[in-house]
Amino acid sequence: MSFDHLFNPIKIRGLELKNRVVFPAMGTKMVTEDKFMTQQNIDYHVARALGGCGLNFTEVCAVYAPASVKNFLSIAEDKYIPELKKFADAIHKAGGKTGVQLWLGGLVARYDPEAKIVIPSDMPIGGGLVIPGASIETIKEATHAFGTAAKRAVEAGYDTVEFHAGHNYTPHSFLSPYFNRRNDEYGGSLENRARFLIECIKAIRSNIPEDMPLFMRIDAHDDYLENGLTIEEVIAFCKMAKEAGVDVLDVSRGNFSSKALKYEVPSIDLPRGFNVENAARIKKETGMLTIAVGRINTPEQADMIIENNQADMVVIGRGQLADPDFCNKAKEGKEDQIVRCVGCNQGCYDGFVSIENPYITCMRNPALGREVEYALVKTTEPKKVLIAGGGVAGLEAAMTLQRRGHHPIVCEAAATLGGQFVLAGAAPRKEEMKEAALWMGEQALKEGIDIRLETPITEALIDELLPDEVIIAIGAEPMSLNIAGNDLPHVVNSHEVLEGKINVQGNIVIIGGGLVGLEVAEYAEEKAKQITVVEMQNEVAKDLGEIRKISVIENIETAGIKTLTHSKCVEIKNEVVVIDKEGQLEEIPYDLVVVAIGAKSRNFENITTACHKKGIPYHIIGDAVRARRALNSVAEAAAVARLI
Repeated sequence: MSFDHLFNPIKIRGLELKNRVVFPAMGTKMVTEDKFMTQQNIDYHVARALGGCGLNFTEVCAVYAPASVKNFLSIAEDKYIPELKKFADAIHKAGGKTGVQLWLGGLVARYDPEAKIVIPSDMPIGGGLVIPGASIETIKEATHAFGTAAKRAVEAGYDTVEFHAGHNYTPHSFLSPYFNRRNDEYGGSLENRARFLIECIKAIRSNIPEDMPLFMRIDAHDDYLENGLTIEEVIAFCKMAKEAGVDVLDVSRGNFSSKALKYEVPSIDLPRGFNVENAARIKKETGMLTIAVGRINTPEQADMIIENNQADMVVIGRGQLADPDFCNKAKEGKEDQIVRCVGCNQGCYDGFVSIENPYITCMRNPALGREVEYALVKTTEPKKVLIAGGGVAGLEAAMTLQRRGHHPIVCEAAATLGGQFVLAGAAPRKEEMKEAALWMGEQALKEGIDIRLETPITEALIDELLPDEVIIAIGAEPMSLNIAGNDLPHVVNSHEVLEGKINVQGNIVIIGGGLVGLEVAEYAEEKAKQITVVEMQNEVAKDLGEIRKISVIENIETAGIKTLTHSKCVEIKNEVVVIDKEGQLEEIPYDLVVVAIGAKSRNFENITTACHKKGIPYHIIGDAVRARRALNSVAEAAAVARLI
């Protein structure tokens, strides 16, 4: 299939782009503490430029020195120009075009005690403390800073700049009546609330060449904010911005001050292209070039958006995290080889906010952030590697080994590949995860990997195959509840329900309020009379990342599913479950009890024993080590396959 609309060049002022794909500004943590660009960040972007992307934006780049935040890029002083120039030069050498996203972070500065918080109005934060609203002097300084930052971007060789006016950062906070409660010339009417932004736009425009386009990221409207911006107000503002010098509208959505965060970094819980209609309306009513943003992760979808004139360009962000060669594969008719983002958010968003992760990663692409280090190197000593388990970890290891010139043999005890990822795909809204697991199996077969289904690893099989090394990736199995009544006929585990083996009806009690328990609850919701989720901890969904948790809990509440926290199941009787809720015993009637208290690694002692007897080296990866996220399993598989 050809994607002629997606790969049709476009010219904006003097900037010519070879296609309509934009790699957006996304936080990576690939930045020094003192805010300099790094070689790691350059390598990460170069991989996407080499992969055919039309336009790469740096992640947010602070423009105002007093408000710049540690570990975020800065362009607020001349000292940052040389490293930023290295970035621009590298993208150009790779055949791409690039821009800087100019940013004033507002409340993000609270993460750096040395940074100044620039917000429009006073904000009480408890304990009698108040973050003061910006003074006129600060507003003028910040406006000037946007202009001088744009000038530095030109000096560094960038092709364009983008003014960030969304996502609850300082400019958006001035524009939104929810945050802006000023009663001077910068508050009140839309024209006044827009004043700071228009002054910034004019400052930027006056510091860049006439033939350089100016992009602007906006939110289509405010979500979850009382008296927030409407799309009508945003359209009116965009018309003002056009007059001030903006050429392209990058139409996003979401903020980090409310549940609308789920729109800013949308997970699998939101439909693909959920924000496209907003971009289309803004394009139609402003007459401006627009970029559609929000879960656009297939070339078919992206091409259709351009063809239907809903937008002029598309952001494919996490789609290019998952596969840096997304664009080239689509253009060359190899779209079936694209490794697709599934919206899990495990490596990109959760990895960004976690202090345990030095930089973002990707469950579908273990090489993210290690583009040079993880470049596949052909082996000079091909080995026969026996892989126990055909889940995502086993398949990742197999494909990496095959591409390096080894001879992997995948043995899977079940009749199908994909493991628990396929099972996870049975839950509501997670079909893309099942598709990803099935794709991995299909791809492994296309690449000629020896795959043997319904073949558990035994000592006899190891004797027969005599592998040089063994990888154990047999995964995990559901844990059972060690209490009286756990063996009653109406007590089942979560896997049995999601596999469709159980007739779900009546009153359902689910023991365990983690992700799997809640997925079972949603899965059973249409068939059940009443569902009660029992969780020992102080909240449900504790094992979910922040963004997925927002959507999952909203869906649970909307469905009327009852959740009991601080509650421990102590006994299962014939018709009731007995729980201890903070010292008080309660009985819950049931027709079916589903145990979803986690998973434990399967026993593989027979494999290690056989390996020891034969002196065969072995590696244990994924849930076979301990039950964790797929992100960890795939990362371990990739690492081991590069060591062999």
